Formats: sequence, structure tokens, C-alpha cells
Amino acid sequence: MATPLTRLVGGATAKVMAAHLDLRTVGDLLHHYPRRYAERGELTRLSDLPVDEHVTVVAEVADARVLTFNRGRGQRLEVTLTDGSGRLQLVFFGRGAHHHKRELLPGRRGLFSGKVSLFNRRLQLAHPAYQLLGTVGGDGGDEGAGGDEADAVAAFTARLIPLYPACRQMESWKIAKAVDTVLASLEADGWAGVEDPLPPRLRADHDLPPLPEALRRVHRPSGRAEVEAARRRLKWDEAFVLQVALARRRHADARLPAVPRRPAPDGLLAAFDAKLPFTLTEGQRRVGEEIFADLAANHPMHRLLQGEVGSGKTLVALRAMLGVVDSGGQAALLAPTEVLAQQHHRSIVEMMGDLAEGGLLGGAERGTRVTLLTGSMGAPARRRALLEAATGEAGLVIGTHALIEDRVRFHDLGLVVVDEQHRFGVRQRDALRSRAEYPPHLLVMTATPIPRTVAMTVFGDLETSVLDQLPEGRSPIATHVVPADDKPHFLRRAWERVREEVAAGRQAYVVCPRIGDGPEGDSAAVPDPDGPGRAGTAGEPGGAGAGGVGETGGVDPEDGGGSPGDRRPPLAVLDVARSLAAGPLAGLRVAALHGRMAPEAKDEVMRRFSAGEVDVLVATTVIEVGVNVPNATVMAIMDADRFGVSQLHQLRGRVGRGEHPGLCLLVTDLPAAAPARARLEAVASTRDGFELSRIDLEQRREGDVLGQAQSGGRSSLRMLAVIEDEDIIAEARREAGELVERDPELVRTPALRTALDALLDAEREEFLERG
Repeated sequence: MATPLTRLVGGATAKVMAAHLDLRTVGDLLHHYPRRYAERGELTRLSDLPVDEHVTVVAEVADARVLTFNRGRGQRLEVTLTDGSGRLQLVFFGRGAHHHKRELLPGRRGLFSGKVSLFNRRLQLAHPAYQLLGTVGGDGGDEGAGGDEADAVAAFTARLIPLYPACRQMESWKIAKAVDTVLASLEADGWAGVEDPLPPRLRADHDLPPLPEALRRVHRPSGRAEVEAARRRLKWDEAFVLQVALARRRHADARLPAVPRRPAPDGLLAAFDAKLPFTLTEGQRRVGEEIFADLAANHPMHRLLQGEVGSGKTLVALRAMLGVVDSGGQAALLAPTEVLAQQHHRSIVEMMGDLAEGGLLGGAERGTRVTLLTGSMGAPARRRALLEAATGEAGLVIGTHALIEDRVRFHDLGLVVVDEQHRFGVRQRDALRSRAEYPPHLLVMTATPIPRTVAMTVFGDLETSVLDQLPEGRSPIATHVVPADDKPHFLRRAWERVREEVAAGRQAYVVCPRIGDGPEGDSAAVPDPDGPGRAGTAGEPGGAGAGGVGETGGVDPEDGGGSPGDRRPPLAVLDVARSLAAGPLAGLRVAALHGRMAPEAKDEVMRRFSAGEVDVLVATTVIEVGVNVPNATVMAIMDADRFGVSQLHQLRGRVGRGEHPGLCLLVTDLPAAAPARARLEAVASTRDGFELSRIDLEQRREGDVLGQAQSGGRSSLRMLAVIEDEDIIAEARREAGELVERDPELVRTPALRTALDALLDAEREEFLERG
């Protein structure tokens, strides 16, 4: 399987496959599966041929001729077929033209299959599959049975045509011919050197065919049943090898030493709980017990805490951190942005009160210090924060990537809490964990609900806790799509609703995909917020990927980038803020917030908004997570179709956090028929974050679940679909755990070890090793 393709398919073909499809070895090609299969179906008369559909015809060659073009450098074979009812042209390009001409002689009858196209007002099949009746041979891959013509016709029409992911430089039919060559070579050698990663007992228990048989069936199936059997087997390969990798990580983690962290009976945690003005939800208590049980163990906790927007994850994490401080250790909270780090610091200090003033005049006797450390802090404040972390004076240290720098030292780091972990690379998390003498416990938080199957793959080395219960008193949030182009009066009404909320003493957010003040002309392209227009045709959303705008691909909300396609540029914070203040929201106190502002300026804007000194905050997605202003009741998300489903759900969670109901308005200029509108309607129809996360994942590829990019691109999961194949993933996880417990080094399964080595290149191995 490691044989270079250059040895089998020719240098020119192999070079194109490597450059444009990243296929370099026999294994690469055989795991480049057909994306779908065309059916040749029943015979069609030439007089009844439908354009743009796959057909199979029985006809006789009337004539064939080779033509040259490009001054003799190119060759084209044109063959005319007839069946008495009409005529059809076949066309073959390239070096094979003369080979086909030797077979397709006038008077020969055959079966011909392909997609009908119209060229120069004539129907034609380009590079069709064919089988000459009464002969053995064909176009490269179809073997004639000879004998009775009716049997040959039946056998030919029953076969499926594999259609491969292709590119302009390498069409599907050329890939199919290369696959034929490779399969023939392997079969001639008896599939020597092809090791099956699945142990024989597992294959028998789950009725899975051997790997060679699965590869043959997926590439050259005799029918749909063979395709399904092959796909199921190949899904098991991907699921099982991945789950073995994650099971080995869990097994190794369970054997690392760690300092048990148990809160003192009458310590800081007990004092904090006594100050809480509300009762913990049942879910918060349950998850807290799971976390404290892990912290008390003598091996590191590796736990994922996920839940709905507003379910109280930060409170659960804070109680865990205070428990660690009780035991004499320190806790670090790593946030993805300075705005979120500052918000966490502010809200934690407020929740703790005098317990956050340990060692200060007026501070509680059992208190500790809560220190903020960010990259943009001034030198005196930074030195003070570093000293408090190094001496242990600060029990809680909250920060951004600044916590990862080499100069940061902790006195006794016992717990690392990572907020919105998908924003951080593995190396960054590992750098913080390396600050301790013993591996610290790890709690990963995400405000994006994750389907169970994704948790078993992307976070398969973590135990999972779920908060699916909202605290009492959380207000409902109504969500509506505002079609600004179709019904401009809807947008005017949206701004009236904002004014009504502000008149009632409440506040509003307006979210935009980009910052603005970019290249000349950006501002001019932005229409008035009272009725945004469009500079082009309706199309697909511009770059909403895994997490939508600003996460992977598309428009980064913090870099002022443009949008692909022929739509107008995405709406920008600075432009919209000016237009609103001068137009539909004139007279209100409007402020802007975005990631290019100086940290002090961002903190000041958020402070003023939290204090009620700003009526309308126009912002990028810097407010997506962690921002808590209970008085904010309405949010308008401009160009909402440019954001992903999960991101819209996160943004919506910033309103309705107090006693008044929330309102979220998804403003779009796309027509109702545009696919992106369906995403918006889905968000408007439910507040169930787990359901929305399934919708989000179904609308995009899973991405490489082991790599740092979580969306798009080439994936290590070519066959497995983490939403559709939940049963396979769950069973593979169970089987993998049992196997690794029996044989953690895979000594008794060398073929599985080989498959694992192939999956885990240097980068992915480091990903798993560093957790």
C-alpha cells in the first residue's frame, strides 16, 4: 500500500494526482473512494436520449475517424453510432484515441454508457464506458462476458459506475482507470503486503469482510449491496483506528502522577457557596461532584464541560478552581480573547466579593487573590501579576495567550481551565500545563453544544460532563429572520424595536461580520442600515465554515477582510455604527467594539455598556462568549447568513440573561430560496443548542478530527460521518477500550499498530500526546 503510484500508473498521471489530489501511494488511491455511483440502467433508444443524464445504449458503429487539433499536438477520436432510430457521437481525447479506433470498427455492435451532452447541436458521449458484444475487452475496466448477447447486456447494465472526487486536471474516468490498474496489480500478487488493521475476532463479531474484499467492492461493486457492505467495513477501519489512538491516550493519562486536590471542609469553597444568592441547579451540583471526584484522584483529570448558553459553566469551573485553591494549589483560566479574559476577571471578582481580596485590607480571612494577565498590560501591572503568580499570592490567574509565555511561573499550578478550547492550539494548552512540577488537572469548557459522536471523536481522550439545564429565572429569547431586501419595512421595524427597548430602560447589541475602515471603497459599498441593498446576485454565504465567520475560513471578523463572490462586502462595525447613530437610532448612545481597539479602550467600552452608559453596542464577534450584561435584551445580527449555526446560537445567548425576555433579529439580504436562509430559519425555530449543533455539522464536513483545523480541507475521516454513524463510533470506542486494556502497546495486533502509525504522523502524534 506504500508503493508509489509512479510505479504503476505512469509518471505523468502520478504527478498530476500528487499535485492536485494529494494522492501519492497505492494506499492513497485506494482510499480515495467514489463519492457516488451512477447507474447505467435500462437501455435507451438513440431517438429518446435525455440530455445531462447517464444512459446505456446498444448500437452499431457507423464510422470512426481520428482528428487532430492544436496544430497536430492534440488528437480526438469521433465515433458515430446508430441503432436505426437515431445517431449518437462518441468522442475520445488523447493518446488512447488510436487504441479505441482499433476496437470501434464500423459494423461492430456494443453497449455504450455515459452522460449525454450537447455539443454543436449534436448529442454525444465523452469518454463513455463500453463493451463490444461477443468480445472480451472494452474501455478499461469492463470485462465482456462473451456468449449470449442478452446475458451480456444484462450484466453490463447492472453494473454501477464509480464517480470519484476529481479536479480539472484529472477527471473521474482517468482516476477510475488508475484504480483498475492498481487493483489488477494487487490481485495478481494476491494482495501481498496489505495488512488488515481489524483483528479477526472483531471482523467476525461484526460481520465485516476482509480489507482486500472491501476495497474491491467499494471501487468495483456489482450492485448496491456490495457498496453498502464495503462502506460499513471501511467506516469501521476509520472509527476503530481513531478510537484506539484515543483509548491509548486515556490509558496513558490514567497512569500519570498528579497531586490530589480536595477542598477543605471550612475553606474558601464553603465560604463562597455560603455567599451565593441562589441555589445551584441539579445539573451544576451533579457536574460539580464529577469534577471534584476527578480532582481527588492521584492522576490528572481530563474533562470536557459543555452545555447550553447560560447554563452556568463558568460558575461550575470557578467552584472547581476555588476547591483547588483550598488544597493549597493555584488555578489558571485561559481565555481566547482579552475581552473575554477581562470579562471573566470582572465577573469572578464580583461573584467572590471580599473573598477575592485575600491579603488586602478588608479582604476575607479565607480569601485569595484573583489576578489578570494579558499581553497588552503595562509593565508595572504585568510585573505585579507575574510576581503574584510566582509566589502563590494569586490563587486564581486569568489570562490570554500571555499565560503561555516562558517567563510566566506558578507557585503550585493544580488546575488549568481552558475556555472555548477550539480557539487554542494543542501546543498552547500544553505550554501552560508544563508550568507545573506534576501534570495539573485539566478542565476544558465549551459553550458550543457538541453531539455525542463528535465528543467521542474530537474529544475522545476526555471524560465529558454536560450541563443541559438552565438556571431558574432565565428569560425566553424570541428569534426572527429579518429579510432586509425582500421586505425592507421589516428592518425599519427592527430598529423601532431597538428604540422601544432602550426607551424602556434596556440595551441592545448590533453584531457585524467585519470591522470596517478597510481599503478605499469599503465604506461606500455598505448600504444604509435602514435598508441594506445588494451589489450582486444572491448566492451561497460568504465563508461560513465550521464555526462560521471568524473561526475557519470566510470573513474573519477581526481582520477586516472582504467576502468572496459577487455580493457586496459584508457590513462593518464602524460603518454601521456611524449610520445608525446618524439615522434610525439617532439620539441614542451608540458605541463600537472590535478586536483592533486598544485593550484599555475595549475594557472601557464594556465597562460603560455594563454600567448602562451605552444604549447600543455595535460589535464584532468579540462578544460571542462570556459577555454578561443582564440589561441587554435585544440583538440584531447583520448579514446573519455569513455566520455559522453554532456561532449564531452563541451570539443569541448574550441577550435574555436578566428578568426581561430577549429578542434576536437575524438580518439577511439573501432571498428565501437561498440555502443559507434555511440555516437562519433553523436557528430561529429552536433554542436547543444540541439540535443546532447537529444541523451545523450536517451542513459541513467534519474536517480532520485529529488536526488543528476542525473544518474543511482533507480529512482523516474519508468514509465515516460522525453524525450518521453514531452506532459504529460508540461500538468502536467500546471495542478499542477493551483491546487497549488488554494490550496497550498493541503487541498482539501488529497490523493495527501499523495502521495507527500511518494515521498518526508527527503532528497528530503530538496532538494526542499533549492532550
